[in-house]
Amino acid sequence: MGRDSSLSNMKGWPKAGTPVRLVVKTWSGKVEHLGLALPPSGKSLVTMKLQNGYNVSFPESYVESVEEMEEAPEISEPETTEEPQDESLPLVHLIHTGGTIASKVDYATGAVTARFDPHELLDAVPELRKIARIRAVKLGNMWSDDLRPRHWNRMLRATEEAFAEGAVGCVITHGTDTLHISAAAMSYGWSGQGGRPPGRIVLTGSQRSPDRGSSDASENLIAAVHWAAHGPQPSGYRDSSVVILHAESSDGRCAVLPGCASRKYHSSRRDAFKPINQDPLAQIVIGRGGPEIDLQPEAHDARVEAISPSLFDEKVRIAQFISDPHLSPDLVQAAIDAGFDALLFHGTGLGHLPISDPESDSLENTRLRVMLEDHIAQGGVVVVVAQTIHGPVNMNVYSKGREQQEMGIIGSGSLCPPGSALVKLHHLLSVSGPEGVSVGWERDLVGENPPFSRE
Repeated sequence: MGRDSSLSNMKGWPKAGTPVRLVVKTWSGKVEHLGLALPPSGKSLVTMKLQNGYNVSFPESYVESVEEMEEAPEISEPETTEEPQDESLPLVHLIHTGGTIASKVDYATGAVTARFDPHELLDAVPELRKIARIRAVKLGNMWSDDLRPRHWNRMLRATEEAFAEGAVGCVITHGTDTLHISAAAMSYGWSGQGGRPPGRIVLTGSQRSPDRGSSDASENLIAAVHWAAHGPQPSGYRDSSVVILHAESSDGRCAVLPGCASRKYHSSRRDAFKPINQDPLAQIVIGRGGPEIDLQPEAHDARVEAISPSLFDEKVRIAQFISDPHLSPDLVQAAIDAGFDALLFHGTGLGHLPISDPESDSLENTRLRVMLEDHIAQGGVVVVVAQTIHGPVNMNVYSKGREQQEMGIIGSGSLCPPGSALVKLHHLLSVSGPEGVSVGWERDLVGENPPFSRE
């Protein structure tokens, strides 16, 4: 009979060579692994050799149960021999969350399925071992459209642990659909209160799975690890976290984009991401001699290195609405009645809402206006961003915009793109509550609202 217990009830991780059945609770649910216990590869990690011959590590907090078995499972040799890592190279943590960069095509169905683990990525891209000393940590295997704010906090904690263990940088492999939102979360989490992270944080993904000939996965990973290992020390402004993906449809060049102001603008192109209302930070050219950074350094006021990130209050709820001919007051009222902490509207043009009824034939517009006036008067938070994506919210141009400001609607003057705005609003609610949103929104916290881009 085996001995079954959670790690917290054991004296410690079983000694090296002990046959174990490990059940871990990841973002994608409970997963069982059979193999041999190995010495932990890092602080607060458990490490084991799987039956396929690969080693895998998990945070101790992910352990659901550990069973020591009497007989050792059959261990296969990996198809490729893992090269020893160069201890003289800088340490980079590869934090795996999922997405197309870590997937394969199921040729029986034609579907893309998440099946790679972080160690397979290292074997698939051996160039990484010449750039940095890699430590892979698997947080989960999720599609990015399933992520929630709780997962932002897990990524923030994983980066904090990496820097505490001596890593100079972190690369978070992530699905591209919401990669820009998680990048903003890393920016506000580490630098929203005026600090800077201890090292470089990169989020990267791919538009096409690694086993396709047209995949962008390898070059994106190479560029991301190179920046994490050898890029400039982050200032905390625009570069607290960066997005690194293909800059062009062709190979050889990747863009370094500010994590606080990026957007996925195309559903399938390899150069799917662009910076919003500002320029890229740099480019990484990948040639025969290896990757090189093409960077024009920027001058910034010095920020103090942050010891820990500011986590997001996971109880905060934000209701989002699109300003268009179908914006229903009933839906807005339902969010107010349900006690949402803030209402975020994607306004038309310069940031407008349908609150006027000049022809006396649209009572719902008047109802929406009265509803928002009452809600704000009772302490409710209402923010407008530009659904045009590029350009500022400017509620000073038209009379409607000035009326919205008189009502107490927040947002005029902001250049913060919609995805980053959602995260900024959540950050402000987490650190200062509803009363701090109005003042905080006017500030340029991490480079999301740069003065040089105001037009």
